[in-house]
Amino acid sequence: MLLRHFIYRREKKLYKRDIQRRLVRPFEWGTEFLDNYHNTREPFEFIKRHNQRVLADSKSYFVPPPCQNSDFQFDGFWLKFPSAVQTPYPENNIVHARYFPKSETAVIVLPQWNGDEQAHIGLCKGLQRFGIGALRLSLPYHDRRRPNGIERADYMVSSNIGRTIQAVQQAVQDVSRSADWLFSQGIRQIGLLGSSIGSCVGWLVFAHDQRFRLAAFNHVSSYFGDVVWRGITTSHIRKTLEKNMTQEDVREAWLTLSPSAYVSKLRNNRRPMLMLSALYDLSFPPDLSRQIFDQVDREKIKVQKAFLPCGHYTGGRPPFSYLTGYHLINFFRKERKAFLRKQLVENQ
Repeated sequence: MLLRHFIYRREKKLYKRDIQRRLVRPFEWGTEFLDNYHNTREPFEFIKRHNQRVLADSKSYFVPPPCQNSDFQFDGFWLKFPSAVQTPYPENNIVHARYFPKSETAVIVLPQWNGDEQAHIGLCKGLQRFGIGALRLSLPYHDRRRPNGIERADYMVSSNIGRTIQAVQQAVQDVSRSADWLFSQGIRQIGLLGSSIGSCVGWLVFAHDQRFRLAAFNHVSSYFGDVVWRGITTSHIRKTLEKNMTQEDVREAWLTLSPSAYVSKLRNNRRPMLMLSALYDLSFPPDLSRQIFDQVDREKIKVQKAFLPCGHYTGGRPPFSYLTGYHLINFFRKERKAFLRKQLVENQ
């Protein structure tokens, strides 16, 4: 009880440190971000039909055409290449990633929403220290991809419904293209590590791209719209949404971005998975995490699961960041050893 109250106070304090920069933007359907033709008379119906088409053939929506080797530029430290999804913002159309090479195993690391250029660098170095390479990807509209005049990565998750859908689709396709480059560098085993919205993006990638052999999802949740509606981190977005939509409307509008919509695609999955949630999370409410935990159990999907005694913000700060890092790095370390043992047996 005391720990819970302490974490809640700490979570609210950390949230308020940045509250002045959280702009309440106008509501927009953003159907122009979804197709060449967009419906301005019945935008919600248009978005629902768009989602129906995606759910019927989600692989073609989330898996991009491969990049040519000549599209990748690597200076020994930073990798950049064109995104498969082109947006109206030129800065956002070039993907940037920082590479920490080590071995034949590499993990693509997807930071949290509004993480700056240093977010998850310590985690990447921790993986590297234990013999695992890491490619830290900048998500759409983040750091080097942020359009001029935009202070935060608001365009990735906002009260613009269609642009948010496109941004997550873009992130998923960017991850798969990153894997193309890693394979071209001789990497034999590629994993995923996503936190917060990076966890959501990672789940969509893992459900649609079988080349990824293992994945860890930190701050996992079920429905994208419910997280935005109920989390304190996105409360400024809800202020706009609730004037135009109900919680059920938002859940339906962003259904194609929700991990719960694709759990069944992992029904026969044998690839190692780790799912982490936080007991005192005010941004990704724990009951939403339990929803997807229960869904995974019903589908009999083999996965490691854990609730950590922290919140969303506190999970990334000492002492809880050490506990989170231990779970994540230890997962990849053990699985790399298992992979090497398997390769040794196959080569005998």
